[in-house]
Amino acid sequence: MELNNIQSYLLKEIADIDAGTLTGAYNIRSDSMSIGRQSTENVEIVSKTGVSGMDIFIKPNTVGESVHIPVVMTQSGLKEEVYNDFYIGDNADIEIVAGCGIDNCGSHDSEHDGIHRFYIGKNAKVKYVEKHFGSGEGSGKRILNPVTEVYMEENSTCEMEMVQIKGVDDTERKTVAELKAGAKLTVRERLMTHNTQRALSDYAVSLNGEDATADVVSRGVARDDSYQKLDLRITGNAACKGHTECDSIIMDNGKILAVPALEANDVDASLVHEAAIGKIAGDQLIKLMTLGLTEAEAEEQIINGFLR
Repeated sequence: MELNNIQSYLLKEIADIDAGTLTGAYNIRSDSMSIGRQSTENVEIVSKTGVSGMDIFIKPNTVGESVHIPVVMTQSGLKEEVYNDFYIGDNADIEIVAGCGIDNCGSHDSEHDGIHRFYIGKNAKVKYVEKHFGSGEGSGKRILNPVTEVYMEENSTCEMEMVQIKGVDDTERKTVAELKAGAKLTVRERLMTHNTQRALSDYAVSLNGEDATADVVSRGVARDDSYQKLDLRITGNAACKGHTECDSIIMDNGKILAVPALEANDVDASLVHEAAIGKIAGDQLIKLMTLGLTEAEAEEQIINGFLR
């Protein structure tokens, strides 16, 4: 698989991979085309028919394997909608690395809408990492609209890391999850916006089985004149536990709106929301500045630690 410098740069940013040494199951997509694919004995990647995207089948009891499906876009004005479905067999333990990087040096908007659906079998464990990144000096926007749907069978576990690194002009992120008895969902979202960027993030989690648990935490930094809105909804339909949290920093003229919603439909449903939005504390800046950092350097150090 031969890549140009921009493709290699984007893949490193969103997936921390070198495509030349990539092993395991993978599909590398660039400008609406697959430029490299490999299945394994336990992980099969098959192209869909009728729509753009893939079906990824992970055999039951598969342990210690990974699947990489990053997307890069380098053509200004390109817009695509991609459907990827993951079928994770019972007792599997798998890591899935996705993400999209857009480099737009032109005057037309570039957009990637990725719809990922996960069907997680009984007792299976999934770690999912999705990073979004934008670069390029063009006036055209870099637009990313991910949709993530998670359907979890009994006693399954899903850990999700959802990150917007920088450079994404507009994003509408939607996540839906349905959990059966004993299933556990953990989400860690981290968003950075600047200039006039806009980021809307919407979560709808249904805890449908006894002892199902969900922990959804979003951290955001809104700089310049950017705007973020976070909708966090958990519905408890059984004896379950749910926790949502918004922990955000605003700078300059940035704006952040957090809209929590908790619905308990069972007397033993325990649902909690926490929120903290505000500027960087002055004592934090002063402490770092006494070590020789400028105010700008101190701010960057605090933000980098906050978004880890």
